[in-house]
Amino acid sequence: MASARRVLVPLPDHDFDVTEVAVPWRLLTDAGHEVVFATEKGHMPAADPLLLTGVLFGKLGADPEPRRFYGDLTLTEAFQKPLTWDAVTPSDFDALLLPGGHAPGMRQYLGSHALQAKVAAFWALQRPVAAICHGVLVLARTQDPATGKSVLHGTRTTCLPKYMERSAYLLTAWKLGRYYRTYPAYVEEEVIAALADASHFERGPRVLSKRGTATDHAPAFVVEDGRYVSARWPGDAYLFTERFLKRL
Repeated sequence: MASARRVLVPLPDHDFDVTEVAVPWRLLTDAGHEVVFATEKGHMPAADPLLLTGVLFGKLGADPEPRRFYGDLTLTEAFQKPLTWDAVTPSDFDALLLPGGHAPGMRQYLGSHALQAKVAAFWALQRPVAAICHGVLVLARTQDPATGKSVLHGTRTTCLPKYMERSAYLLTAWKLGRYYRTYPAYVEEEVIAALADASHFERGPRVLSKRGTATDHAPAFVVEDGRYVSARWPGDAYLFTERFLKRL
């Protein structure tokens, strides 16, 4: 096995996606790597509770295995005592993983200029970076200080597709309002606007419900561009992490 690496995973205080954090944590730690969490003020974070209980009539939440992983994760010291964003020294880490989530608490993480500054510094180190779903927004919003453009400018990527974000919103708006619409603009639209060319965005096969698992990657989709790996939604989390692991 390759030598153990330190992987930084920034999070908001609450509302992150269960699967997009718990699956990478489980696979990375099982492979012998150290996962270091960081929140804005060092508070212990908490996942979106609806993804643990079921978003609508007990459905649309995380699958049983990622929920079990999350239960294990919450018992760890790394999760209970995260770093603060200010305390993060990018060069102390070998890789960066940016999870997603869509509930309102995610805005703390998705819109933080302080976090973007840390991400920009890490990106400049040319080390492995992975982003899934809304996590790609952090990169889209992070400017390269040398160019003033997004660090994703010139890079191929995917993210949460517009059709998926819109479908989830239309299905649940009668009950949950704008729960699935984190911002007025769709994630896909903002990410494409940050790229050098719209053709650098890859939407992947159309899927609305079937998810990849540890043993079945058929429904999953990721985009790999050098040291960077991106994925669309929780259904890609296992394949996403496996491809990320190959870069560590």
